[in-house]
Amino acid sequence: MASIGLSSLYLCSPKPHPKVLHQKNRPILSRFSPLAFSPLPENHTFSGNVLRFSGLNPVSRRHRSVDFPIVSASASASADADSEGLTKPSKSFAAKYPALITGGFFFLWYFLNVIFNILNKKVYNYFPYPYFVSVVHLLVGVVYCLVSWAVGLPKRAPLDKDLLVLLTPVAFCHALGHVMSNVSFAAVAVSFTHTIKALEPFFNAAASQFVLGHQIPVALWLSLAPVVFGVCMASLTELSFNWTGFISAMISNIAFTYRSIYSKKAMTDMDSTNVYAYISIIALLFCIPPAIIIEGPKLMQYGFVDAIAKVGLNKFISDLFWIGMFYHLYNQIATNTLERVAPLTHAVGNVLKRVFVIGFSIVVFGNRISMQTGIGTVIAIIGVAIYSLIKANMEEKKRKAAAAAAS
Repeated sequence: MASIGLSSLYLCSPKPHPKVLHQKNRPILSRFSPLAFSPLPENHTFSGNVLRFSGLNPVSRRHRSVDFPIVSASASASADADSEGLTKPSKSFAAKYPALITGGFFFLWYFLNVIFNILNKKVYNYFPYPYFVSVVHLLVGVVYCLVSWAVGLPKRAPLDKDLLVLLTPVAFCHALGHVMSNVSFAAVAVSFTHTIKALEPFFNAAASQFVLGHQIPVALWLSLAPVVFGVCMASLTELSFNWTGFISAMISNIAFTYRSIYSKKAMTDMDSTNVYAYISIIALLFCIPPAIIIEGPKLMQYGFVDAIAKVGLNKFISDLFWIGMFYHLYNQIATNTLERVAPLTHAVGNVLKRVFVIGFSIVVFGNRISMQTGIGTVIAIIGVAIYSLIKANMEEKKRKAAAAAAS
């Protein structure tokens, strides 16, 4: 709303009427004189919120000045249009049903993760080469990112030297954790690997306390006790237990813990899709050498030949492509879901996702588990849920306190 300061505006008034003078002590004037306006000067500026007429006849000046609000023509037109319902655009489907859209993201996250774990284990049943399969996972994701950049969905963000230095440790930990997870998946039951990976919060808390020097509340440590107890209980009677699968899953936990630490140091304004794409590219470069050194000779001698003989060339290539695609998509959807919900909601969703994966893997593969393993797994999952809820509440309080301090 603009306003006008008018130094050259004046009112020419004939001699005041006697009746007006007689009523000079009344608060409201019964009569005003005609108004005459002189032209505005060309360099006049607008500087107030109201149009103030101070050149009324002497009677009016004794009482008060009169303020006339100035309303712009565009605002008036907008108000008229609003009253007619012309400027109210229809809401999009996502704006009308945000909860439904968020639920769709959770469904895709769970669905893609479950399908990936099941298909991944089926491939290992006839092609037990986790280093090479890890390379395929990342390679398919990198190709997907390159194609997305080529069509501008999303637009590729530039990568400078400083950002490359920050992302390289994150990518190395991502590569190590990914490869070790796959080594464990190939060696033991999927359900057991995910039970061991439930210990990841414990390693996160330990790294925060002893590496970063952050003080971890006693409540968080206590919530981790059932996680450790449950994993130990499940491991003692796991029918598919072997040390390769157990140690690989533990190394994966440590690697992903340090990935979280380095990720906090590499905070950037770049969007999460581009960041994950660059991390995948760098991680792929880290994964290729060990795959060639450790599994290369075996693959060339009989690995590929045996796999093709068992399932055929088309199915072999198709399986490798789809596990790579599902791996990339479920990670990307998980990131997008985190951006849509509060940390507490995401923490609960992450726990439920692990429950879904463990449950579906047992059903699909018909893995026999002992009563003790089942009870230990449930205890570990409950502990993770309690830890996630406490931690998410703490983060939410910190966020609100920071927002209050900033305001």
